[in-house]
Amino acid sequence: MTTPAFSICVYCGSRPGTNPAYADAAHAVGQWIAQHNGQLVYGGGRNGLMGIAAEAALQAGGRVIGIIPKALVEKEWAHQGCTELHVVDTMHERKRMMAERADAFLALPGGIGTLEELFEVWTWRQLGYHDKPIGILNTANYYSGLLAFLAHSEEQQFMNARQLGLVCASDTSESLLRELVQAAGLAPAAHLEQI
Repeated sequence: MTTPAFSICVYCGSRPGTNPAYADAAHAVGQWIAQHNGQLVYGGGRNGLMGIAAEAALQAGGRVIGIIPKALVEKEWAHQGCTELHVVDTMHERKRMMAERADAFLALPGGIGTLEELFEVWTWRQLGYHDKPIGILNTANYYSGLLAFLAHSEEQQFMNARQLGLVCASDTSESLLRELVQAAGLAPAAHLEQI
């Protein structure tokens, strides 16, 4: 297996959600990463959108790095088919390792865990702990309410335009993934247009 050209950390739900579009998006993201010689880094679960994204990447011949705390191995049914499966002691260790192994971050639909992970890497970026691109995939308007709230937060001057600009959002997975890879400086624009 060749060395991956880039590594994207995907945050998403351990449940599939009610809209089939969420599963379709998770599958498309995992498949795209693998088909473009990327590596998927994620929370190591077999259930929900997590499992769908991982399985799609594996079936397309990609590398999948799963990182899961011991306490969640049974609850999220650790995906034993990962290229690498790291079982760690704490959530802090999980998130640190996921961030270290990633060139960019992408949030798909998910619950409080997904939101917490998204906001943590966003906070880290605005504080200068990393400068890796962050994306929000707004599948079927899942994040529209959140994006409206964030705009409201800026209007109320609890955030500013620079902070908002540290995250890009789109309802199209392919264009957003290309944007993240290009923003990470891992592929020229011309190459991305061909893939």
